[in-house]
Amino acid sequence: MVEPLQQRVPGLVRNYLSLIGLVVIALCLANLLFLLLVDVLAGGSNPYFGVLTYMVLPFFLMIGIVLLLVGMLRERARRRKLAPDQIPAFAKIDLNIPRQRAIFTFVGSFLVVFVLLTAVGSYRAYEFTDSTQFCGQLCHNVMKPEFTAYQASPHARVRCVECHVGPGASWYVRSKMSGIRQVYAATFNTFPRPIPSPVENLRPAQQTCEQCHWPEKFYGAQLKTINHFGYDEKNTPRQIKMLIKTGGGSPTTGMTTGIHWHMNINNAVWYIPTDKQRQTIAYVKIKDHQGRVTEYFAKDSPLKPEDIKKATLRRMDCIDCHNRPTHIYQPPDKAVDDLLTAGRLDVSLPYIKKYAVEVLTRPYKTSQEGLEGIATDLDSTYLTKHPDAYAKKLPAIKRAITEVQRVFTTNIFPEMKLDWRTHPNNIGHLYSEGCFRCHDGQHISKEGKTIARDCESCHTILGQENGGSAMAKVQSAAFQHPGGEMDFSSANCNDCHTGGVGP
Repeated sequence: MVEPLQQRVPGLVRNYLSLIGLVVIALCLANLLFLLLVDVLAGGSNPYFGVLTYMVLPFFLMIGIVLLLVGMLRERARRRKLAPDQIPAFAKIDLNIPRQRAIFTFVGSFLVVFVLLTAVGSYRAYEFTDSTQFCGQLCHNVMKPEFTAYQASPHARVRCVECHVGPGASWYVRSKMSGIRQVYAATFNTFPRPIPSPVENLRPAQQTCEQCHWPEKFYGAQLKTINHFGYDEKNTPRQIKMLIKTGGGSPTTGMTTGIHWHMNINNAVWYIPTDKQRQTIAYVKIKDHQGRVTEYFAKDSPLKPEDIKKATLRRMDCIDCHNRPTHIYQPPDKAVDDLLTAGRLDVSLPYIKKYAVEVLTRPYKTSQEGLEGIATDLDSTYLTKHPDAYAKKLPAIKRAITEVQRVFTTNIFPEMKLDWRTHPNNIGHLYSEGCFRCHDGQHISKEGKTIARDCESCHTILGQENGGSAMAKVQSAAFQHPGGEMDFSSANCNDCHTGGVGP
């Protein structure tokens, strides 16, 4: 007797919700495979390409999977209520049957490939969110000043996350959680202009800066040459040569001197600022290598002893002086000096220092207005006030306009209400208080000690040159070898100096 054929029960995916999910999954997988291939072959650096590949498409892929599963569950519940006999039975896997073996092989292979792609995509997504393009270019309007300054900085080859996040999973998660709030502010245009500084709750410098910079290994002084140009017709140069007493050293050898004495090498420094930018310091506390504690109070400090007990003391680290290590906005005075020193501005153009700084310091409502104003003002100034120079040096004037415009686009951002005055730079003390926040002679201890305002504490002036057609060069003295009666001119140093007992 022949058994009657069993009617095949339709699959649970036969519902609109699951079918939509399948379509979404298919489209996302096809686009993901294509974009991953493009990323591998072309190495795309466009941040929006990365967002689409590693964030948007995976998000919609997950939505498609959820739609597929929800549709199947709803269909199963509907059939259980209306037609229980239409609920498909669980599959019986028998690999001895060729058709089932082929299906099993296909599904297994697909899952392996899908898991591998998911692993690769997850890693690339993590890598992308740690990239400089993601940090600096994704939120273009918000981060344009910081990213522009970063590209012109000494840290231009250091990734943003190496300073702002550092190593370890905990700070990575913390930074991404903070990023959710920032994405919201950028999306709905609620971010402040300018972005305030300093960054609150920044990771300690010992865990970021000191992964590359090691204060215990800095020792001695560094030669620094500062070039200034006058605001007169000849742009008269003035040069200062000084030794910066960088210092540093290790407490195990006793060498802890110079400016890096502050860097917790063999002591600790705490302070209390009275403003958000930490420019006004009312109280300083120092603990030396012998454990002695000295407290210094600003003469005009509004803090009372009970206020100091309640306040949160900030322990001094790299960022308190190097507060603009990367996002540096140069003052026009210095930026134009640098152009003249490098020969990018023709020093023979009359009053070029004066005119360039004037056009850079004028208020502009937009960047486009600034660029147009710089070009128009410099051109008309030389045309009307210096017609001879305009006729003879027109190419130099055009180059000067281009260079001054470049300074403007690198350091001044009217739309974000940001320029060189927005974020005071605490290195030095020429354009902001910097060192004088504490070293002002106004912070006095109960014992009568004063935090000195002494130039020689940090640098030694070697010489000053005023005027001249070119910057002066350091004069080299002849080397005097011990035992001068002998002729060493034909010998190499290592012929006698072996690194052991001296000759």
